[in-house]
Amino acid sequence: MKPLLLRLHRWTTLVFAAPLALVILTGLILSFEPIAQDMATRGTAIPAERIVGYLAKHDPEGKARSIAIRAYENRMVIQGVGPDGSLDLDLKTGEAVDDDERTMLSDIFGTAKNLHEHFIFDLRWMVTASTIAMVVLIVLGVFMGWPRLRNTISGWHQGVAWFGLPVLALSPITGLMLAYGVSFTTPLPQDKAALPKIREAVEMLGKERDLGGLIWLRNRGGRLLARVNDGGVFRVYQVSRQGVQPTQTNWPRGLHEGNAFGLWTGVMVVLTSFGFIGLMVTGLIIYVRRRFRKPNRVRVRDAQPAE
Repeated sequence: MKPLLLRLHRWTTLVFAAPLALVILTGLILSFEPIAQDMATRGTAIPAERIVGYLAKHDPEGKARSIAIRAYENRMVIQGVGPDGSLDLDLKTGEAVDDDERTMLSDIFGTAKNLHEHFIFDLRWMVTASTIAMVVLIVLGVFMGWPRLRNTISGWHQGVAWFGLPVLALSPITGLMLAYGVSFTTPLPQDKAALPKIREAVEMLGKERDLGGLIWLRNRGGRLLARVNDGGVFRVYQVSRQGVQPTQTNWPRGLHEGNAFGLWTGVMVVLTSFGFIGLMVTGLIIYVRRRFRKPNRVRVRDAQPAE
């Protein structure tokens, strides 16, 4: 039975090698985003009046659909205004900035996220299939039995897979939950007539907290939601004219992105990404060695002296 499982494990890896490599590498890049956001927002104070002033200056007609604060770049982005439909502001001065000529960290995160979720040519099904393949590989590895821990490529491959099993399995499982919309949450009711404008929502949020931890404020599914960094935990609040209400925690998203329990969750996701990279590299090395290794009878014949 074990040779059959090993063969399935090997061929599943080879078939999905390219999309798996892309998903893992982009996942590694994205795992640093919540860490960068958290480190940049800690100790940062942004009074609501400052953001309201920026909106009054650059969006006097109240057309903004959303705002996002990229503290690690000292930027605030207003969607729905400007000639291109988006306006970047310096977070300290409130003046419009143009960074089209240089690559920003957010551009790297944005490209990585697009590839991570859509692969290339918007082949989202390939990402889902690769994630399923990752779960299958983990299950096959478990059924192949206990590891033989040795200081070899194979020993390290098995050791990382077994000792990292809980967090390694958590990543693709939560990824599939996100792909299929599983969140274990019930949306709060929202009266569209009570939906405030972005500027009004900022004022409401500012009455309850400093906005140094605000990550974004936007309309999603007919609800106005605000994502806030609360001591390393990214929480989501629903904003309406009736007040600001915390939503239920989306555990699959928080665990997958690394912002469920604070900074250490982000570090766990980074280590998980490195673990997958190590498994893929060592697995391919093992395959190449076995594929091009001479059979035993050929090695014995070559070792015999010529008569």
